[in-house]
Amino acid sequence: MPMQDIRSTIEGKVAVVTGGASGLGAATAQALRAAGARVVLIDRDAAAVEAAASRLGATGFAADVADAEGIEAVFAQVEARLGRTALLVNCAGIADPGSVVRRGVAMPLAAFRRVVEINLLGAINCIRCAVPQMIEGRSGNAEAGVIVNTASIAAFDGQMGQAAYAASKGGVAGMVLPLARELGEHGIRVMGIAPGVFETPMTLNLAPKSREVVFAAVPPFPKRPGQAEEFAALVLAIVANPMLNGEVIRLDGGLRMPARV
Repeated sequence: MPMQDIRSTIEGKVAVVTGGASGLGAATAQALRAAGARVVLIDRDAAAVEAAASRLGATGFAADVADAEGIEAVFAQVEARLGRTALLVNCAGIADPGSVVRRGVAMPLAAFRRVVEINLLGAINCIRCAVPQMIEGRSGNAEAGVIVNTASIAAFDGQMGQAAYAASKGGVAGMVLPLARELGEHGIRVMGIAPGVFETPMTLNLAPKSREVVFAAVPPFPKRPGQAEEFAALVLAIVANPMLNGEVIRLDGGLRMPARV
């Protein structure tokens, strides 16, 4: 779709991007800003989100997406300062690896819970706060809003040591269709993107052994990790195409992860 058509779809809309201070979120925020959206960044790293917001000319909030009251307060401020949310892209997430049992010792339940809290509950927490604004801002039978959730190919072929991450991303992918069905009557579309191996701070900052395992898996073509700008381009295409709804798109270059590398 020509850029001018994408811009006409996005320009002037309030777009909230979680995990917006780095990686996929930062690239998405930059692309939305370039298309004329009024961009809001949510990230738990206060210094990083302030710097990113200043760089983009966006509005930044330091908050944990899993904090119910904190996120409610953020969305209230978004509406008061910028207007009602029309676009939500959930990119916030963590990828802490860990075996459920290692050398006979069980994983602490808190470690598993934290991954699910941020990746899955964090996504629905932001959705539940954004949707009322989308509904209230709807004009006639026009589209009220678009939600894009970031899943992962780990939701479908997660590797050993990824039980928590795969479970959380499986939940993110699994709620796309029921949410699309539920919210469709209000003119809200819900989509998911399941990235493969992307070169982002999340992967680059893994422990050396885990990082080696992740980057050893590359797609057949292009034979390299994905770039955050390629994820952002798909977000724009989803927002611009009204027939995309209730589906999770694998963005992985054809990669299928083996059980282990």
